[in-house]
Amino acid sequence: MDLIEIALLLLVLLTVLLAGGVWIAIALMACGYAGMLFVGGAVPPGAVLATTVWGNSASWTLAALPLFIWMGEILFRTKLSEEMFRGLAPWLNRIPGRLMHVNVLACGIFGSVSGSSAATTATVAKIALPELKKRGYDEKVSLGSLAGAGTLGILIPPSIMMVIYAVQANVSIIQVFLAGFLPGLLVMFLYSGYIALWSVLNPDKTPPAEPQMSLREKLKQSAQLIPTMLLIILVFVALLFGLATATECAAWGVMGSLAIAWWHGMLSWPSFFQSLMGATRVTCMIMLILAGASYMSTSMAYTGVPQALATWVGGLELSPYALIAALTVMYIVLGTALDGISMIVLTTAVVIPMIKAAGFDLVWFGIFVVLVVEMAEVSPPVGFNLFVLQTMSGKDSNFVARASLPFFFLLVLAVAIITVFPSIVMVLPRMAFPA
Repeated sequence: MDLIEIALLLLVLLTVLLAGGVWIAIALMACGYAGMLFVGGAVPPGAVLATTVWGNSASWTLAALPLFIWMGEILFRTKLSEEMFRGLAPWLNRIPGRLMHVNVLACGIFGSVSGSSAATTATVAKIALPELKKRGYDEKVSLGSLAGAGTLGILIPPSIMMVIYAVQANVSIIQVFLAGFLPGLLVMFLYSGYIALWSVLNPDKTPPAEPQMSLREKLKQSAQLIPTMLLIILVFVALLFGLATATECAAWGVMGSLAIAWWHGMLSWPSFFQSLMGATRVTCMIMLILAGASYMSTSMAYTGVPQALATWVGGLELSPYALIAALTVMYIVLGTALDGISMIVLTTAVVIPMIKAAGFDLVWFGIFVVLVVEMAEVSPPVGFNLFVLQTMSGKDSNFVARASLPFFFLLVLAVAIITVFPSIVMVLPRMAFPA
């Protein structure tokens, strides 16, 4: 049995398990175990399962995940999220889509702090979904915009994914960070533009505008945003200037959220306990899925499927633009079975020589890779943001996948734009590091 047949069999098995209602993490582990059986008896599947799950879970970097989720739970349980929405509402009242733009703005801001797609999606969804539903906004577009905007956690620097790519490709981490700013703003603009256009075309599905306020009333209402915005800015600045790691910043965020909740008189023992238990439940769900994904990724590495796919694309001898199109398709296919970090680690060694030969800048290619990894985050059956939102919203996977589809195509459009206009990516790195 060749590698392509193995890959198809594993994909079919995963689809059948998920369609049968098997837990996502268990389905991923089952597919990983099946993949290990194809390798043969030389590698014991059970031992690999134990070492992979422990090795990927016992991570200092991942310690930021439950802390950022707890930060969002505190803001949600103490009603500070309602204050944030009340503060933003007067300024967004005249923009088509109104408060749905908060999803994009909040994910962009929080993504720049957390560097994690899962943490960004889970935290903003915990705050935004109940508020938007209470105000009568369309649930499908709300979920789709959160699934898409949550991916900004790995595009807007600092980003763990960018660090991994820079190390693998032997390029400057700072240059890759700088290259991600403008594409991040581009993706935010595309998302907000789609929300505005959808709202214009579907006025009956958008709640009526709230009463207009004077400038003084708007400023008074927005004063409630100051403590939370100062917290986010403090965490962002500390991370950007290297004053603290992402995990340390997450701990600061939790302490700041508790302090703000106490200052507003909203912190009580029941709300504290509920926020802690809510963060525990969401974190356990995400960590279990990560464990399953890491085992399946390791299994795929043993089978050699990702390397074989990259080598096959290289053997086609395509033109530069055709090569980018083929790599986009390749990474989208890989994203149905692998997490983003594994996609980068397993394919970079084979893909980088092809990119150099085609004349593309490796810093530019890093942003391309991050964008296609973002596509994988919102594409079934293993789109991680879809899993998070499916659990948090109570909707089935098909509903969440359909809701995120327009934002998936907007990411495809973003890849096309930066391919045709590479200066969008390279202008800041070249300004900071002139040749």
